[in-house]
Amino acid sequence: MSRSYAETPRAAASTPTSFATVRAFADDTERELCGSKLMGAPHDEVESFVASRGREWARLAFEAQFALRSEREQRVEVADAEGVERTSARDSLRHLESVVGTIAAPRLAYQEAGREDLHPLDALLNLPRESFSYGVREMVARESARGSFDEVVDLVRRYTGASIDKRQVEQLAERAAQDFDVFYELRRLERDPAVPLHRLLVISTDGKGIVMRREDLREATRRRAEESVSEVETRLTPGQKRNRKRMAQVATVYEIASWVRTSGDVLHGMRDDNETGSKRPKPWRKRVWASVRRSARDVIGRAFDEALARDPGKTLRWVVLVDGDAKQLAAVKAEAKRIGVEITIVVDVVHVLEYVWKAARAIFGETNKEAERWVEGRFLALLSGQRGSDVARTIRWWAKKHAQSIDASGRNLIKKACGYLANRTRGPLMRYAEFLRDGLPISTGVIEGACRYLVKDRMDRTGARWSLAGAEAVLRLRALLASGDFDTYWKFHLAREKERVHASRYANATIPDPLSKRPRHLKVVK
Repeated sequence: MSRSYAETPRAAASTPTSFATVRAFADDTERELCGSKLMGAPHDEVESFVASRGREWARLAFEAQFALRSEREQRVEVADAEGVERTSARDSLRHLESVVGTIAAPRLAYQEAGREDLHPLDALLNLPRESFSYGVREMVARESARGSFDEVVDLVRRYTGASIDKRQVEQLAERAAQDFDVFYELRRLERDPAVPLHRLLVISTDGKGIVMRREDLREATRRRAEESVSEVETRLTPGQKRNRKRMAQVATVYEIASWVRTSGDVLHGMRDDNETGSKRPKPWRKRVWASVRRSARDVIGRAFDEALARDPGKTLRWVVLVDGDAKQLAAVKAEAKRIGVEITIVVDVVHVLEYVWKAARAIFGETNKEAERWVEGRFLALLSGQRGSDVARTIRWWAKKHAQSIDASGRNLIKKACGYLANRTRGPLMRYAEFLRDGLPISTGVIEGACRYLVKDRMDRTGARWSLAGAEAVLRLRALLASGDFDTYWKFHLAREKERVHASRYANATIPDPLSKRPRHLKVVK
């Protein structure tokens, strides 16, 4: 028959000899491990036993340490942020849902009529306002960035025993991400100018749609969604799907060494699936992030601010990789003008190649060897210095030659491809021979990967409908993990939490220290 070491968390916490209880529990666990029942049991039963007992031992030890602090808590002078002194104190108790189970936390409550109680020991321990510990909140933050909120509910319940629901998970994720902007703003201010930089400073940005709850769509999209009526309720048409999405703007800033290539090098790299890319330089100090709340212009502006913090003297060559969208280009040029920096804008060569392929399929039918050779010829011309308008002229010549076999849809594709290539604004941004000679990157692989990882892999799950606050929080948490900043951010977040939850409530934002060498007797008031 198993013994009860803590009838309730309240009882265990009120016992001054709580560590004796912990030791007794450990001794009893050892006896059961040495007993005949477990000695003859298969390893999975023993493993389950020690996992369960280990978590309970940790809970008892954690709780005993809380009780010991409470025994040593002394009366102190307490005044709130308005300078009102708390003249009376009573014993009180709260509970904390921790990673090892429910913990009772006894402490003194300082009171004043008509005012919220103050608990200096809570402040000293930096206990959160709600019941979930920061260990649980960190688990929720990390796992919400990786999996669905339902999966996080199951994981937290299985590994901590904490009772949590889906809405609480979303709220905790939002709170965990609230210091994202301040964290990176301070990081920019604290940038060490002595850190050596590579020769190229790269900015890249793109957009990716997220399916939102109707009330969180942007106004114009929401009106279109309300006007559209689905004829087949079980499946949305492509147009209706567009009217359910809100665009998240994705940005990245990184440094990279220049890499001089020829057109042949690029073609070889695209042909050879076994190429390891050992010569290709890797991005350095890469930061990626996305926002569904902020406008595209705002996100692009923040990317330029991040770049400026890395190169305040504007001594590096700034390269901006884009897909050629007109609004995106206008925002990039405006931000460069705002901070007074000269930039080299490069239109993603893969994006250009997609337009060439659309024209090829319109002329030659579905993908075949003839179409592949034709596309390679147009691509080589671009890489060798031919202008986009010249390639567009060649495409029109081929389209005229095969006019009899091209239908209306194909003619439309060819028109779009030629219009993209011959665009006067976009044309000067396709000087690929010059870019290769200067060692510049010519593809947006980094930002495409960021769009896939930050947005699509997590936000585009079947049936997902996001709130604005929940989507923004998850994007921020995924960005912290992708940029390798989560651990540093979490320490910063906990410090900010202590300021918000505790220090801000005391006079001069100074928390009185209630611990002393002389213990006091604790009596819990129930």
